[in-house]
Amino acid sequence: MIYTTLTNQAMQVAYAAHHGQFDCNGVPYIFHPYHLAEQMPDEITACVALLHDVLEDTPVTMAQLQELFPPVVTEALFLLTHQADTAYLDYVRAIRQNPVARTVKLADLAHNADQSRITDPDAVSAEKKAYWQQKYAEAIRILES
Repeated sequence: MIYTTLTNQAMQVAYAAHHGQFDCNGVPYIFHPYHLAEQMPDEITACVALLHDVLEDTPVTMAQLQELFPPVVTEALFLLTHQADTAYLDYVRAIRQNPVARTVKLADLAHNADQSRITDPDAVSAEKKAYWQQKYAEAIRILES
């Protein structure tokens, strides 16, 4: 992790926003964005990785984030927030245009596609796992093209 005043602020916001949330294995959700942030090459991508699910999965608003973070962070976060009325692959194509969002999304997809994270293999059907693998593979293909 890159430790700066800005990444510390992102850690604090993400930790508070995701407090009480758990992934499908019962692991505190905050470990997912922290895992991504550990892989990032610079301060800005680390901040975006930490905050990448905050707008989509918590009550935190864009206006609140814009008060705390520079536009390079909030613009990437806007792109990484999937809107319900946007087809998933169109959302991915929009991300491709922003290098910060693209870097974070590729790490997000790799972590989400890692089925070794599923501790109870019976908790997720084979069909669902296959769907996720296909979906993530197509998104990675788009982002890497």
